[in-house]
Amino acid sequence: MTDTTSMKHQTPLTSGDFTAADEPFALFEAWLNEAIKSEPNDPNAMALATVDPDGLPDVRMVLMKGFDTEGFVFYSHIASQKGRELAANPKAALLFHWKSLRRQVRIRGNVTPVTDAEADAYFATRPKQAQIGAWASKQSQELESRFAFERAIATVAAKHVIGEVPRPPGWSGWRVTPVRIEFWHDRPFRLHDRIEFRRDVAGQKWSKTRMYP
Repeated sequence: MTDTTSMKHQTPLTSGDFTAADEPFALFEAWLNEAIKSEPNDPNAMALATVDPDGLPDVRMVLMKGFDTEGFVFYSHIASQKGRELAANPKAALLFHWKSLRRQVRIRGNVTPVTDAEADAYFATRPKQAQIGAWASKQSQELESRFAFERAIATVAAKHVIGEVPRPPGWSGWRVTPVRIEFWHDRPFRLHDRIEFRRDVAGQKWSKTRMYP
């Protein structure tokens, strides 16, 4: 026999809160600001999914470094695995999971490179050691030993003891311009709240659908 006693006083399905939002970016900003207050580490962390030339999915965690109504921005090496996959197939999916808030945001869309000016501006804000690391790392390539990497870091550091470290030519960023954004919020007994915003191309008005959990 299934015990339904605990379901008699369950919290009702929500209405008039986040599910009433009429566009996704303001809602995302509100959720992110809450996550900044509650997440112990990296509230801007997101899973980035791409596909390789054989169509095999690939996913890894990256840090969102900016967002606006044009999309969600992150940075890395152009020759990295993610960079090569995005060059061949400029589409991606993102996932934010804020465990402390029991919330997720799923994003799917098209990917374009950021401008050189955007990449230069962000690179200049990174700690100098991280800037040096970007020069020393051959991201996603085989590394013979940790010592080899540390030696490369020391070599780069010796060249930039004084002055600014310029952005490496093989290091830049991408912007994911969404065509789908789904907001998911945990509810008791897996009766979760989900809404999805959709548009066919950037600049179009969003349509919104409430979805079964």
